[in-house]
Amino acid sequence: MNYFNYFTEIEDAFVRRRAKHLFLSPLDWALMETWKQQGIPLHIVLRGIERSFDSYESRPRKRSVKTLLYCQEEVEAQYAEWLESRVGASEQTDALDSNETKFSATAISEHLRRCHSELVRLSQSRKQDDLSEALTRAAALLQEIQEDTVLDTRRLEDSLTGLERMLNDAILKVITTAELDALKSGVKDQLKPYRSQMETAVYNQTFDNLLLKRLREQFAVPRLSLFYV
Repeated sequence: MNYFNYFTEIEDAFVRRRAKHLFLSPLDWALMETWKQQGIPLHIVLRGIERSFDSYESRPRKRSVKTLLYCQEEVEAQYAEWLESRVGASEQTDALDSNETKFSATAISEHLRRCHSELVRLSQSRKQDDLSEALTRAAALLQEIQEDTVLDTRRLEDSLTGLERMLNDAILKVITTAELDALKSGVKDQLKPYRSQMETAVYNQTFDNLLLKRLREQFAVPRLSLFYV
């Protein structure tokens, strides 16, 4: 399974096992990002989802499964077992194939072009500040990336991740304290029902992912990652 199927394969597996179409929530997407950032291989996540639903179906409950968080404990248990089984084994790239992608060069080129246009538009629409400067820099760097004749999707994703990190940092510099506190409060409220079910590290990472998602939405900053092609 290649690197760029991560989100869609998880979503498909969850929707299929739930047997009812349900759009994943921003919290679910933040949890998937957390798993990806932790380096949990896709096949481990899928196994955890399957086993979570197997357990649920063996003991039917009145309440249906509505969130991917239901599968979190099993996914992390499967990951822990997988890590233990690999002690002493040679390193492999189970989850992240270095240069395999389901996207054509044309699709990637169009994604980069679209992101570049949006970054330029946003930079020109803002008054001069840290964010407008970061947008201008990101657009220029993205232009250089577009002109690179060698398409290595893993390295490209690393570059795009770096640009997104730069933009995230710039957003945090320009947002007011009151606005940031309000967004943090909203994220805490959204995660509150699930806090007791989450390990501290997972909670903190998911909180950060949700907060960054809301920040990007508020400032209309596009996602550059190839996951969004």
